[in-house]
Amino acid sequence: MSPQPDTSPAPSLTEVETHGVDRIPDAERTATPLDLFRLAFGGANTFSTCVLGAFPILFGLSFWQGLAATLLGVVAGALILCPMAVFGPVNGTNNAVSSSAHLGVHGRVIGSFLSLLTAIAFFSISVWSSGDALVGGAHRLFGLPRGDLSYVVAYALFACLVLAVCVYGFRFMLFVNKVAVAAASLLFLLGAIAFAGDFDPSYAGVFTDSADAATQSLFWPSFIGAALIVLSNPVSFGAFLGDWSRYIPASTPRRKVIGAAFLSQIATLLPFLFGLSTASIIAAKAPDYVDPAAPDFVGGLLAISPGWFFLPVCLIALIGGMSTGTTALYGTGLDFSSVFPRLSRVQATLFVGVLSIAFIFIGRFGLNLVQSISTFATMIITCTTPWMVVMMLGFWTRRGWYDPDALQVFNRRQRGGRYWFAHGWNWRGMTAWWVSALIGVLFTNIPGQFVGPLGDLANGVDISLPLSLVVAAVLFLSLLRLFPEPRAVYGPEGARLARTVDVPVPPITGPGAESGEPEPVVAANGG
Repeated sequence: MSPQPDTSPAPSLTEVETHGVDRIPDAERTATPLDLFRLAFGGANTFSTCVLGAFPILFGLSFWQGLAATLLGVVAGALILCPMAVFGPVNGTNNAVSSSAHLGVHGRVIGSFLSLLTAIAFFSISVWSSGDALVGGAHRLFGLPRGDLSYVVAYALFACLVLAVCVYGFRFMLFVNKVAVAAASLLFLLGAIAFAGDFDPSYAGVFTDSADAATQSLFWPSFIGAALIVLSNPVSFGAFLGDWSRYIPASTPRRKVIGAAFLSQIATLLPFLFGLSTASIIAAKAPDYVDPAAPDFVGGLLAISPGWFFLPVCLIALIGGMSTGTTALYGTGLDFSSVFPRLSRVQATLFVGVLSIAFIFIGRFGLNLVQSISTFATMIITCTTPWMVVMMLGFWTRRGWYDPDALQVFNRRQRGGRYWFAHGWNWRGMTAWWVSALIGVLFTNIPGQFVGPLGDLANGVDISLPLSLVVAAVLFLSLLRLFPEPRAVYGPEGARLARTVDVPVPPITGPGAESGEPEPVVAANGG
């Protein structure tokens, strides 16, 4: 008898997603590059991105200097990020699991750890910024007191709302982002009308010709620091792109997937420029709100807003914060369920959410908020970017060839397979990652916040990112040449720019292991 076609209806929005990081079946991979664009852009087309966009002004740059730093950060970040989108369609799983091929079965936990840090940071930023805007707007509209209790209630309610969306899963999150992309974009354009009369692109900042020598010497550290804060936004998606792109069919042309990821970040210039422009207005009309000792971008925005724009500000905070919070938290809950197999995806999401909420209250009420954001964001870049370099170079040297069953060994609590390497660790990729990340930390220079032991060697300029990028690339490729990987981890066309050695592949053993090996997968359109 011929098999009957699958006529089962698509899952509803309110049906809780059951998939963890197991490979998504081909029949359920119905997403498109446009969906990836919506999720990645929707996750950044938010009020929290506006807050990051204000940092060039908070660092003392002029509007035009801040615009240059923003463009540099967005474009460079988009270029670094976009190749990370291909792992999802090829392997049908998230990027941390895919990293097993290059860091080893156990080494993939590095990706899980990085995604946890990123989720905590950007979930916190979304709750902070959105909660502050809602409380401030309610204060101006209804006279609600702006005390600690108001902020506590706003943060808690907003965080629980985001958690609820993440618990339902991918399809509900995709629906939220479809709404958020259009609504937030419209509200930002409405904001351009609201502030058009006050905007002056000639805002000069503090690095003027009349500034003293000590101030002038801080220009390049401030410019690079501002660009790195902006760049942290696209780079933060590196560990998460596979969470969404795994629902895209493997046959989708690779250029479309990469293009969707790249354009999603270029489109974030909308919220970044909104934050930059309004911050320059705040600095000119209400400078107390950009005092480096206690900056308050949200309060300043509400102070300069016309009365009719208070409600749109609250809507931007609510819609945008939902989008950022869900995209940050969903993937980490998904991945943590594989690191701790006793936790389901829902339980892991709730665990990470509670951990993030604790960080939110500590950062808001116990630490300097701006320093917490900028330092944490820079550390994320420093540690995540080398991991992304190892992943992308690994994809290239493997010609996009992977064994999906061997990628799942860790999640199934098994042993062996093509990516077992040395007891589950591929020390080549691991060494390239930790050495370059360590060098990045040593050379980090965030004026007034964190300066690594070698941070002053470049006259105060933060060179941690380009240095860690180069070290990761050179070291990883060198190790692949000097210490060949097993021939079995490469496809039928062999390695590119790497040597191989013929060694037997240890069989996969443990719970659910079967004899024989499944057919590995090859990247679409070549490889």
